[in-house]
Amino acid sequence: QVQLVESGGDSVQAGGSLRLSCAASGYTSSNDYMAWFRQAPGKAREGVAAIDRTGSPRYAPSVRGRFTISKDNAKNTLYLEMNNLKPEDTAMYYCAADSGRPIDWFLLLATFKYRYWGQGTQVTVSS
Repeated sequence: QVQLVESGGDSVQAGGSLRLSCAASGYTSSNDYMAWFRQAPGKAREGVAAIDRTGSPRYAPSVRGRFTISKDNAKNTLYLEMNNLKPEDTAMYYCAADSGRPIDWFLLLATFKYRYWGQGTQVTVSS
């Protein structure tokens, strides 16, 4: 059974930084697609950053240059380094993963492409 467990969420001031982690178990992540999504109250879940099987990242325009996604295959852990945080980054952040089928690069931030989801970790950024 695939399990994804996020951690690292916190409350920070605008301009601050956080690093989110997502520990995966139940499968080997080295050949998988993994991503971070977020959902603010009253809004749809949106893709933030994703990483494909080759390790190539894709970012939403709103976070490009501020967020960095990375994966440690040896630890089966996905990370999201978030810098220069803004109040509009406030949301529940979810880790997602999929395996066994290819995902086109332009669909890496599409929620429907991921079968496995974590429970989320809250990020709150105050001005």
